[in-house]
Amino acid sequence: MSKWKTHTPDGVFDLLEKECYIKRQVESTIAQVFHSRGYFEIQTPTFEFYDTFAHIEQSQMIKFFDKNGRILSLRPDLTTPIARIFATKYADETLPKRVSYIGSAFRETDAVAGTLQKEFTQAGIEFIGESCPEADAEVIATTIKAFLACGLEKFQIDIGQAEFFKGIMEQAKLDGEAVESLRKLIDQKSFAAVESLVEGYNIKPGIKELILELPNFFGGVEVIEKAKEKPLGKRAGAALDNITEVYSILKDYGFEKYISIDLAMVQGLNYYTGIIVKGFTEGVGFPICGGGRYDNLIGEYGKPVPATGVAIGIERLISALNYNNVEFEAPQVHTLVYYEKERAIAFKIADGLRSSGLCVEVWTGREGAKAYANARGIGGIVKVVDGDTIDIINLNDGEITRTSINDLLGGEE
Repeated sequence: MSKWKTHTPDGVFDLLEKECYIKRQVESTIAQVFHSRGYFEIQTPTFEFYDTFAHIEQSQMIKFFDKNGRILSLRPDLTTPIARIFATKYADETLPKRVSYIGSAFRETDAVAGTLQKEFTQAGIEFIGESCPEADAEVIATTIKAFLACGLEKFQIDIGQAEFFKGIMEQAKLDGEAVESLRKLIDQKSFAAVESLVEGYNIKPGIKELILELPNFFGGVEVIEKAKEKPLGKRAGAALDNITEVYSILKDYGFEKYISIDLAMVQGLNYYTGIIVKGFTEGVGFPICGGGRYDNLIGEYGKPVPATGVAIGIERLISALNYNNVEFEAPQVHTLVYYEKERAIAFKIADGLRSSGLCVEVWTGREGAKAYANARGIGGIVKVVDGDTIDIINLNDGEITRTSINDLLGGEE
């Protein structure tokens, strides 16, 4: 067993100082966007009872037992615990309510693009208590704002509608097993298999043609008008009206250039009840965000409340930012304070410089300060000569400037 003590399990990774610093910058930027729009952060446990996640595929959960033999699970997402909170601790809360979160989720997954990732970070928002296009549009617009604030400029938000597919299946009069098989094939883009499956059922020609054309209902807002020309029932027609209204609101935000329509978006139909969202960008072959309307989830925990939300994959977003050459502030120590005898003075100088926004280390050795500073890329050394005097050593050009502590700190000595 000892051979594993220096390794990490499959699907989890160490983040060294530079990567961690960048990750925190991205998270902080996103959190500020969320907070500025009234989405205040809440935190949920890293693990909960398995029953909390009953609607999620069991094979995707990382499970273990407590001392009483009860099954626990690391949270596979963060929306589900928030739904539990709203049905319990927020049961009497004035609605609507906006909340945000940033935290790790854990899933047993297959490798994506050659990378196996069982732990990942999500930053998301939930708009709870309103079932209206304005709420759906707001969470999408807030996600777009977060991407822009992070420096991502080229991306696309695909919008679908769960009720559109459900309505067509209702018209086709297919049983549940056939609907699920068809949904999986469409989601996998297995169009030949879709045609083969459809041909095996007695479906009206117009509806059969509509099902076969579903993958083509992708693109700009004109896709909606194209779909309206088909023999749609009331349920599917209402779904198109809904997505039209959401698009109209996003246009008022000025975000229409980021929006595409995808009426063949059929994943998670047992979970989503309306608008479905996926975000894509260059250099990342999988969604950088996802979400939608889930009006039934909170009710599973005791109190029916409509809700909508979007989650951003932090690691995927950072990959996209790196691909697009977005520059990040790097972690940097600006100054090294060095002393031989005047330790208390050195501490005071370091704190004075830190109060000005600088990152300052105090050298704890007796020799090698300059070599250490050069190795770490620190630009300068402040050497305490005595109780009143310091030397400022510029390591870029070697220049040494002698001055007083009072002058350095601007009279704060």
